[in-house]
Amino acid sequence: MPYVSIKVTDENVTKEQKEALINGTTQLLVDVLNKNPETTFVVIDEVNTDNWGIGFDQVTKLRKTAST
Repeated sequence: MPYVSIKVTDENVTKEQKEALINGTTQLLVDVLNKNPETTFVVIDEVNTDNWGIGFDQVTKLRKTAST
């Protein structure tokens, strides 16, 4: 019973993109590990960019710096 947790920043990930992540991850586990898709769990957590840090900075700040 595989459990996969995917964490992404909350930046307008569409329903279709989430579905593609779930389908692709499940298929990878089927192909590589021969896992049953009926017992494979994929959870997507969207994290606010203020709550995600890289190095010493919040992603919110890094995104603003990169866009200027």
